[in-house]
Amino acid sequence: MWTLQDAKNRFSRVVDDAMSGTPQRVTRRGKPAVVVVEARQYDLLVEQARAGRGSFAEHLLAFPGDLPLDRADLRPREVDL
Repeated sequence: MWTLQDAKNRFSRVVDDAMSGTPQRVTRRGKPAVVVVEARQYDLLVEQARAGRGSFAEHLLAFPGDLPLDRADLRPREVDL
């Protein structure tokens, strides 16, 4: 783990360590701030996150409760502006 000042002073080392497959955590004022990861690892994480999520309508329909909603009820309608 790096303090922000140390990470700034030794940024090349932070990047080298991240590129070797070890994510580098950086703190700011003693609290976790960021994690530096290799670009391929970041891209993989983003791809996995996108693949695992459904549409916004599916998200809303997944909410628990007594809402009598059905996909058939989800039709766009015109509104007056």
